[in-house]
Amino acid sequence: MLVDSHCHLDKLDYEQLHTGIDDVLAKAKARGVEYFLSVGVTLDSFPNMMAMIEPHENVFASCGVHPLDIEGGFDYDKLKAYASHERVIAIGETGLDYHYQPELAEAQKEIFRQHVRLAVELNKPLIIHTRMAREDTMQILREEGAEKCGGVLHCFTESLEMALEAIELGFYISISGIVTFNKASELKHVVSQLPLERLLVETDSPYLAPIPYRGKQNQPAYVREVAEHIALLKGVSAEEVEAVTTENFFSLFSRAKRK
Repeated sequence: MLVDSHCHLDKLDYEQLHTGIDDVLAKAKARGVEYFLSVGVTLDSFPNMMAMIEPHENVFASCGVHPLDIEGGFDYDKLKAYASHERVIAIGETGLDYHYQPELAEAQKEIFRQHVRLAVELNKPLIIHTRMAREDTMQILREEGAEKCGGVLHCFTESLEMALEAIELGFYISISGIVTFNKASELKHVVSQLPLERLLVETDSPYLAPIPYRGKQNQPAYVREVAEHIALLKGVSAEEVEAVTTENFFSLFSRAKRK
């Protein structure tokens, strides 16, 4: 059994896929993907996402404002109200991205801190987006006591040193379809060196479809390709990667209940 630990089910283009969420989840289940974490990126889109996943008990939710979406507005009180929902098992996606919007670094940092403080208050793990912001990301996590709630660095593409630093803080590292890309040699090396007991697998769908689906719209069923590639890199069976990453998910996201 697999878990897609990070997908954006409300962002899939269902018209392009000629299907709906029920079929997408069914196709994933047919490939052994039993649970899903649908990740929020704006407060405006959160109610729609929750309405979409509400009928599906095996789909959990997170609530947050992505660092590249902060210009759309940030309301802490609304974030806290949404994040307190019983179906919300994590805070985020939040973090820092200096690759695309370095001019908003100060605003990103302040909003990131507010997410971390809320995660600690509610005791819900963080889902972290970090790009070209290693030092500031880790500094804020340490200063705000993020070890108290834990979390995951999602869609990880940074250095081995950063991954180990995060693990030391009690965080997990989530690997997406990027690991299957031919040019992702550094990431492949990082994955080979990290303990399987600290890894999660994700699609980040509808983005970053793994090989052999690269260039197409990503969907949760494709998390199997991620897990199988990790197995190759680490020299273990795909079944072991499935079992361990699934246990890791439910260990980190303790509010997620198995059926």
